[in-house]
Amino acid sequence: MDNKLLLIILAILLPPIAVFLKTGVGLQLLINIILCLFFYIPGIIHALWLVLK
Repeated sequence: MDNKLLLIILAILLPPIAVFLKTGVGLQLLINIILCLFFYIPGIIHALWLVLK
């Protein structure tokens, strides 16, 4: 439970880090980095979706 809470906090503050810790290096991390570079809010939504699914 504490791990999920930490991932949620990271998904809000540093979305790519949360995605990396959840899925590792891969397509989802690349998608999240691109979303964060262009628009920060979609990056947060994508990271939260991955952490909570």
